[in-house]
Amino acid sequence: MPPHIALLVNPRSGRRRAAVTAVRLKEALRDAGARVHVYSGESAADSRRMARLAAADDPDALVAVGGDGLVHQALQGVVGTGVPLAVVPTGTGNDIARAFGRFRGSAQDLAAAVLRGRTRSVDCVRVELADGTRRHYLSVLACGFDARVNERVNGFRFKVGRVGYLVGLLAEMRAFRPVHYEIDVDGRRVDGPGMLVAIGNTSSYGGGMKVCAAAEPDDGLIDVVFLKEAPMGRFLRLFPLVFTGGHLDLPEVLVERGRTVTVRAESVPVYIDGERLGEPPLVCEVVPKSVEMLELTS
Repeated sequence: MPPHIALLVNPRSGRRRAAVTAVRLKEALRDAGARVHVYSGESAADSRRMARLAAADDPDALVAVGGDGLVHQALQGVVGTGVPLAVVPTGTGNDIARAFGRFRGSAQDLAAAVLRGRTRSVDCVRVELADGTRRHYLSVLACGFDARVNERVNGFRFKVGRVGYLVGLLAEMRAFRPVHYEIDVDGRRVDGPGMLVAIGNTSSYGGGMKVCAAAEPDDGLIDVVFLKEAPMGRFLRLFPLVFTGGHLDLPEVLVERGRTVTVRAESVPVYIDGERLGEPPLVCEVVPKSVEMLELTS
């Protein structure tokens, strides 16, 4: 039997670059002898449904062509199934691809890498809200100043990449007030006002900001970074350190690591893999080796 590859595509991702990439990859895979089925959702919920349909057909791989948001929807379909997940990044942030390797080469080279089928077993995180909403994520959960910036950026009429995050940051700094958090990490309690909480399975979000710089996606643990209350002026002066991970050494930053994390806070949004989930309270639990990531190496 020829290999069976499912392509999940967000055709609007990367100013429609995803659609072009997907067509070229589909043709290259078929030229290499594979059976290819293409799934394209009209919304995030539709893409999530398509991902589950694709995984139920037990393909040799599900390839997500789009940004972190589409990869997030693809994850909901493959987690726990053993169906390998490959990421072909065409979005703005592409932090999940950054964590697991970004392929460089032609469509033919990419097709060959997909068909080689080299996989790596990695963790993901299951998060549940008080209303019963449950989702899995691969990168970072944001809850605080960073999530409110994300909220602002999503409301912009025009998408302008990383510049949009900087504009959103400057806008939010005028309105933000520290949030009172209650955090439990495997029974260890942290309680107090803070600027943000990030819970990471991988290291970065927002297009390369290494908020959980030490996080590893296959160690059976999740990293919790809590930035305590700080004057906004100092916060903004220190913020650039997030691009190198240097913020983890600051006295205002507390880092914990564990398997189960509970967060309680009021009036703050929660984002996972760059997608809005809801608001706390929430419980995060690592799901070890629950995803087979297809390694796309040239």
